[in-house]
Amino acid sequence: MNDPEIRTLLYPLLQGGVYVDELPTGTTRADVVHITEQFMHGYELKGDADTLQRVAKQLPCYGRAYDFVTFVVTAKHLPKLLPQLPEWVGVLVASSEGLHAHRPALYNATVERPAVAALLRLEEIKQFLLAQGLPGVSTYRRRDVLNFLRTTQLVSLSALAHHVRRQLMGRMEERLAFRAERKAERQRVAARRRKRPKRK
Repeated sequence: MNDPEIRTLLYPLLQGGVYVDELPTGTTRADVVHITEQFMHGYELKGDADTLQRVAKQLPCYGRAYDFVTFVVTAKHLPKLLPQLPEWVGVLVASSEGLHAHRPALYNATVERPAVAALLRLEEIKQFLLAQGLPGVSTYRRRDVLNFLRTTQLVSLSALAHHVRRQLMGRMEERLAFRAERKAERQRVAARRRKRPKRK
């Protein structure tokens, strides 16, 4: 199985909220991230032609940012993958019959504020911090903001994560609305062209 085939099996399972493909996460990109008001769940896909060489770099990035993490792999990867994964990381196995759970994802207790905030644009992070009554951050660069979040006790992880989830969901809803409007406009243009009388 390849990546598009696995995605086709995974997407229907992501109920509620939105899902984002290829979301930059730390120094890597998460293949699919399911975002709801309550959680963010990162999915990494490994098809038959993929290797496991990047797992050691991907896993810490996902572990610092997402409430749940699941690897969706074909059976050939299981023997080498499982020893690399903490017990809280879920595993789904993809085959021509569909997806079946090898083990469920458990709540991740290693999430960190800078990694969660880094999923947003700098201005979106500042917007949240200013609303928390922290005007001093308005002139910070991205690196300064993330360092501040790493050390401060003034910002709760739960409030920050809630803001990040809302922003990402809103951004995706805007994209979907924009795509729908563009599609409708293309259809209107095509309809007008069909109605034009043909020149003799």
